[in-house]
Amino acid sequence: MREDITIGTLASRVGLTAETLRYYERLGLIEPSRRTAANYRLYGEDAARRLRFIRRAQTLGFSLGEIAQLLSLYAYPESDMAEVKQLAETKIREIQTRIDDLERMKQGLEALSQQCPGHGSTAECPILAALTGTEA
Repeated sequence: MREDITIGTLASRVGLTAETLRYYERLGLIEPSRRTAANYRLYGEDAARRLRFIRRAQTLGFSLGEIAQLLSLYAYPESDMAEVKQLAETKIREIQTRIDDLERMKQGLEALSQQCPGHGSTAECPILAALTGTEA
């Protein structure tokens, strides 16, 4: 992308909606390089680069707030990379906590599923009984 393009064209190129780009702009994650005389937003390569950054960071589980911090650090190359590493390590811990929670949920559901014969009246279903806090 060498010339400035409209929000619709940029959205199409990066696989997002124009409304998403406007939302990112309100959050300060991207900004137009300029506006036309008719006040249309025009975006340059920096916006496309930032959007690719945002998409990659989201796939790693970073929130938009965390992405704003990362973009801020990226914008100032003299910043200490220790901050970036700290954000990454915090995210790793959060992900591990979610994995642990999901594993406990899976084990609980597996235990309930093993108790259920899979046939007969739902009045006798041990899964539903466990969810309602009653005995089957």
